Amino acid sequence: MKKTVLSLITAFPLFAALNVAVSIVPQATFVKAIGGEHVSISTMVPPGSSPHAYDPKASQMKALSLAELYFTIGVEFEGVWLGRFRAANPDMSLIDLSHDIEKLRMQDEHHHDHHAHHEEEEGSDPHIWLSPSNVAIMAKHIAKALEEHDPKNADSYRHNLAVFLKEIENTDNAIMSALSKTPKDTAFMVFHPSWGYFAKEYGLKQVAMEIEGKAPKPKTLIHLIKEAKKQNALAIITQPEFSDKSARVLAAELGIKVEKFSPLNPKWSKNLIKLAQTIGK
Repeated sequence: MKKTVLSLITAFPLFAALNVAVSIVPQATFVKAIGGEHVSISTMVPPGSSPHAYDPKASQMKALSLAELYFTIGVEFEGVWLGRFRAANPDMSLIDLSHDIEKLRMQDEHHHDHHAHHEEEEGSDPHIWLSPSNVAIMAKHIAKALEEHDPKNADSYRHNLAVFLKEIENTDNAIMSALSKTPKDTAFMVFHPSWGYFAKEYGLKQVAMEIEGKAPKPKTLIHLIKEAKKQNALAIITQPEFSDKSARVLAAELGIKVEKFSPLNPKWSKNLIKLAQTIGK
């Protein structure tokens, strides 16, 4: 009898993880760094999908019904779905990770009609996680929320926060080292203007060639070639989530390389350092 009771006890975890939901993969990386084994994370927009337009699957909605916390970050996907998430799970707490972060306007350098409409609707650039200083702010929000909802593991969250803040500091130092010989306002071309916070933090300039997945028209392409030459752009940064056909045409004309970087890469630190090294070269 004792043996049966013991087997039943060991068949289940000795502690229940805090169920947490996030919108995008980088958030899951940040939450895992601080929550560790004490959190179970559901990511609503999976790798390879775009947070600009994504419809959750039934299995994701089921997982969301168990979530105690949802960390928002301001991507377009949330504008459509957060209300439905709350309706499906009214007891779930929403924590805004963009709180205390100074937002940038979405770049509309070439004034595409589509983008002008988008800017009226959204206003600010949602890609706040592509700046180490912003990640540090978000990390503190995450730790605070986890402590409040799971006070028995507060010491663990505080310890993990300190470790993660050190990682952020090391990332920042590595980026500055990679860019140490790069002149201020050095330009890099981008498919989609995702890198505004990164550019601002390190004194760079992103020049957007395509907005919201819309390829530039021939007239705009000519303007972009002139702008790239004027800015002495060193590379064109594209994203795996979008086609790079137009970027390769432009790169061939300019004699520069096309480099792929995803803003949604879960290895956020290595991703930003590698981007800095690419620009620095």
